[in-house]
Amino acid sequence: MSDVFNHGPHRETGNGGPCSAIRAIIPALEKDLGGVAVRRLLPADTLKSLGPFVFFDHLGPTYFPPGTGIDVRPHPHIGLATVTYLFEGEILHRDNLGNVQPIRPAEINWMTAGRGIVHSERTPPALRESGQVVHALQLWVALPEKLEETNPSFSHYDAHQLPTIDGDGIALRILLGEAFGVSSPVRTCSPTLYFEARIEKGAVLALPDGVEERAVYVVSGLIETRNTAIPQYCMAAFTPDPGIELTAVEDSRLVVIGGKPLGKRTVWWNLVATRKDLIERAKTAWKAGLFPSIPGETEFTPLPES
Repeated sequence: MSDVFNHGPHRETGNGGPCSAIRAIIPALEKDLGGVAVRRLLPADTLKSLGPFVFFDHLGPTYFPPGTGIDVRPHPHIGLATVTYLFEGEILHRDNLGNVQPIRPAEINWMTAGRGIVHSERTPPALRESGQVVHALQLWVALPEKLEETNPSFSHYDAHQLPTIDGDGIALRILLGEAFGVSSPVRTCSPTLYFEARIEKGAVLALPDGVEERAVYVVSGLIETRNTAIPQYCMAAFTPDPGIELTAVEDSRLVVIGGKPLGKRTVWWNLVATRKDLIERAKTAWKAGLFPSIPGETEFTPLPES
């Protein structure tokens, strides 16, 4: 695995000097989602999307005392797939297709919205009673234009189904797509890359080459590439240059995302589409109560005024 894990000083490749391989460094923007604070990386002013990814939120680690929890009320999506991944805690997913699925650490929830789906995300009753720490990522993947009005669907993958690679101070979990010759079982709709990496201080991770667009997000710790530091809660988007390596300045936890860009998308609230008329149609349907309801749920999230 010499092409994946390396030790010692990282080699400089290309001839552009420091930072030449970095398109943008994006700090997280703090957002308050009804009393729950998240860090938002995408969309950003300097980068609207990365590969097929059009949205990137990082929650926590946040402690919810007994009697409190997450209550993301029923809301609609179109034109995208949501990808939920937890480092700690548990979230209960419900949708109008009848799926009721706890999401636990190292598992993947992939929900294809297509022409329209409604879901909620809440703290399970037992954990609401006892209290818990929640630490999670939620990303949205745009669907290819020919699939943006496909039938909605839902898939869940347990931790043991997602392949891992360990060695030389680095532990990887391949969440979507293929990296280092290892493939995730998650069925995606376009070329997509997403993996988690834990890197011990001094270890070096070589990013996969041959990916049209790539970025790293530092969940914790500090990394460096080509004499440029990438601190915690920052995302660095890279050029297609080969030979990019990430050195852990301290013990670090990262996720790497990327893939084939799908073209411009309109993102309005929870709705994603290639055409604005699809957004307007979904807005009208949600406001009129025409989306299907979630069994067992009586609340809903009103359509924003703007």
